[in-house]
Amino acid sequence: MILLIFNVIFCLAFLAFAYVNLNDIDAALWVTIYMVAAICCGLAVFGIYYPIVNILAIAFYLVYAVILFFGKDGVRDWIVKYKRPSIVETMQAEKPYIEKTREFFGLLIAVAALAVDIFAR
Repeated sequence: MILLIFNVIFCLAFLAFAYVNLNDIDAALWVTIYMVAAICCGLAVFGIYYPIVNILAIAFYLVYAVILFFGKDGVRDWIVKYKRPSIVETMQAEKPYIEKTREFFGLLIAVAALAVDIFAR
């Protein structure tokens, strides 16, 4: 029952994440990323699992997260160079590290949700 509720919540959350990324410059990438996670969680609500899809998505998300972490104006720069200023004050990403840092944490959320479905089965 807890896994069912977890998947409903994350399916809805990933659908919302995909929606707010529709107006982004790289919308195709991010809507796809969040829709894959939403579909995996949505199918899990009905007891349908495709562990290979989850594993492939997790692998892609982790590789992309590493790129965002170490890239120019990425998460590492946000921590070390910019001293971790708030990334949630406004919805507009006015500084270059804000977008990459938010994307990084979005990927980690997706990885966690997909990993829970793999390990909880």
